[in-house]
Amino acid sequence: MERLTIPTVLGAFTARFSSVGLAALDFPGAGPGHRPGAALCDPSSPVGRHWGEVTRQALAAALAGQRPGKLPPLDLTSATPFQQAVWAALMAIPPGEVRTYAQVAASLARPRAARAVGAACGANPIPVLVPCHRVVAHGGLGGFSSGLAWKRRLLALERPHGEGETFC
Repeated sequence: MERLTIPTVLGAFTARFSSVGLAALDFPGAGPGHRPGAALCDPSSPVGRHWGEVTRQALAAALAGQRPGKLPPLDLTSATPFQQAVWAALMAIPPGEVRTYAQVAASLARPRAARAVGAACGANPIPVLVPCHRVVAHGGLGGFSSGLAWKRRLLALERPHGEGETFC
């Protein structure tokens, strides 16, 4: 596992790469020591040269409220098939739009699995690029693994100024 610090306008994110691809993305404040076992990326390695740059560009686009054009390969091999299906559904939600946990469950032909969708969102190792922040509870904002302040901020970045729902 290799790690790369990615400076952004919202702070330094830490990307962790396996030999398969991007395995995790940690928010600013989590720190590089947050998850042990990851060495710094060698800038001359394929990860440092290619996957790191693709991740930087994708993260910059996402933090500008846009859909990332290209993503690095994603290493979701430790996820269950259900989690992988949920995360694929999240990636289909356009920037600036939200879905409820129940709507995502229904889109997977599992209408009674809203809580399981919430658990899969909470287990998402690559937030922002796999946009779990776009999934909200029926009656409000719901939860977010990196805190509701981050969820509000990410949703606000994606909304055109003055448009959309305000989440409290």
